[in-house]
Amino acid sequence: MIGKIIAGSSFAGTVGYVIKKQSRILDAEGVTPPNVREMTQDFKDQTLLNPRLKNAVGHISLSFSPKDGVRMTDALMRDIAKEYMQRMGITDTQYLQVRHLDQPHPHCHLVYNRVGNNGQTISDKNIKIRNAKVCRALTEKYGLHLAPSKESVRRERLREPDKTKYEIYDAIKTCLHNCGNWNDLEFRLKERGIAVRYKYCGSTNQKQGVLFSKNGFEFSGAKIDRQFSYSKLNRHFTQAQQQTHYRAMLAKGFHAAIGNYRSAYTDLFGNMGGSGNNGQADAGSINFGGHIGTLPLPPNDSSVGLSAAQLQRKPGESPEEHITRITALLNTVAEAMAIAAMERKRKLRDQKENKPKMKL
Repeated sequence: MIGKIIAGSSFAGTVGYVIKKQSRILDAEGVTPPNVREMTQDFKDQTLLNPRLKNAVGHISLSFSPKDGVRMTDALMRDIAKEYMQRMGITDTQYLQVRHLDQPHPHCHLVYNRVGNNGQTISDKNIKIRNAKVCRALTEKYGLHLAPSKESVRRERLREPDKTKYEIYDAIKTCLHNCGNWNDLEFRLKERGIAVRYKYCGSTNQKQGVLFSKNGFEFSGAKIDRQFSYSKLNRHFTQAQQQTHYRAMLAKGFHAAIGNYRSAYTDLFGNMGGSGNNGQADAGSINFGGHIGTLPLPPNDSSVGLSAAQLQRKPGESPEEHITRITALLNTVAEAMAIAAMERKRKLRDQKENKPKMKL
């Protein structure tokens, strides 16, 4: 369940929008459905109780996941909407609840008067924060699914400026995973006809916001999607750069471990083929692919043990965790083989020195 706060400037336009052909009135109080003109006049009459309030129109849409479509009866939607209003402090005032039937996901619209029945003002302070908390609480209470994501919105039904906003959303979503910094993102979006502009802190060069524009419309990153605010995108690029550096360090350590292993294996067993030496049985090899290629495994009866199973990626192990583990493993085995090779050379040297000399 997701609630969307919608700006409305007039009751005539808002009521006229929610009362459409594919709709059903769920509930109303203080207004007389279904005539749009009569309901509009009812709302306007009550605003006279508080003429100082500049905008008395309250308009919120509540959207539910298509997975809740079967159980989302009119009665349940009305009950949820009424509890939503209660928790939001939208009480003792006129309201209209209308269910729309033109989308695959269930949703309804709430139109209410911010001038209460006694002339009091229905506060909209921190309304977006309160809306998110209430929606989350009701989703948990009623066991609802998350509302449809932006990916499931039917683009062909959108009108401006939402049409352009979703075009920008789709473009950023598509480009972002291939961008390592702001310059990359600017370049890729420019190819799609989207311009990027920054907001600065006072007269300094410190960036604090980002705006995207196309087709004559401009939106802040957060208006496109909360994940596209300047701070979150900047954090994404910082993490991407750190991840790239981290992976480069992992790759460097892994290649060094491969080199150490090859060198130690050659010193101990005399070749890179993995064929049995000194009567030892061949344990085979493992192929890492690419420019690394095949690595021979120590013979089965070698004192230095390393199996192909130890080098395989474990279930649930990330690529980074896998590389870190086998790098440490290869370094440990290479060190053991180097020690074994030195010990063998020492024994051969001792045997040569202690060998009796032949008399002439």
